[in-house]
Amino acid sequence: MDNLDSVRATVMQRIDRAERNYRLAFFGAVALEGVFLVAFLLLADLHNRTHVLLLLGTVMSYSIIVLGLVALGAHVNRGFLRVLQAIDAR
Repeated sequence: MDNLDSVRATVMQRIDRAERNYRLAFFGAVALEGVFLVAFLLLADLHNRTHVLLLLGTVMSYSIIVLGLVALGAHVNRGFLRVLQAIDAR
């Protein structure tokens, strides 16, 4: 039984490390994209319809991607919680 407890502890540590790395990468990407969006807004001529169209297309594309990632994250989290519940039930 001690071996099983050490395996569980090791797995939980790896999961925590992976989650921390994911959050770091995610928020780093959000910050980088925010910088690009601010740079675009500062450099764009918003009286030019092409620039406005590029801005709208970019925002719409990123909105769809972000919503998909949130849905995927919720799905994976729910599955992960079910696995933990099954392990805890043993």
